[in-house]
Amino acid sequence: MPRSRYRFVNSRHPHFITATINHWLPVFTCPETMNIVLDSWKYLQENSAFEIFGYVILENHLHLVARSENIEHDIKRFKSYTAKEIVTYLKTERSSGFLWMLEFFKRVYKTESTYQVWEEGSHPQGVTSEEVLLQKLEYIHLNPVKRGYVDKPEHWRYSSARNYLGHEGLMTVCTSW
Repeated sequence: MPRSRYRFVNSRHPHFITATINHWLPVFTCPETMNIVLDSWKYLQENSAFEIFGYVILENHLHLVARSENIEHDIKRFKSYTAKEIVTYLKTERSSGFLWMLEFFKRVYKTESTYQVWEEGSHPQGVTSEEVLLQKLEYIHLNPVKRGYVDKPEHWRYSSARNYLGHEGLMTVCTSW
């Protein structure tokens, strides 16, 4: 029996994806950990025809609207790579508290690793129309505003909101449907 009702359905369409750090731990509070995510996405863009339509990275989760030939496989690669790199970074920085929590909150049946960085699943939702895409982008871009971090979506550095205003963002984003 599947653990989640969310499934990647059609690679022709973008998917709205949420990825959450295990136990909602605030791992993305420094540029180094956020850059691990951005670098992974850039790699996928260059090597897997991975198209990003929108994104936001907050302290303990991220939202993404993306499309690729094999989106499910690419998201698994993304989560695996970023988990390894985040653990390496935390070890380098001697962040024993975070490492302890990522080990403590690891699911018992996750026997292949010492730590669990990401919660299971990514809750993919197919984006099948421009109307749905605009709804998801609005939700993504307003996330830091609703949390009180910034007054305007484009002020959040780790978001595609700037791209949609014609400014350069941290990632290349496909702004046309």
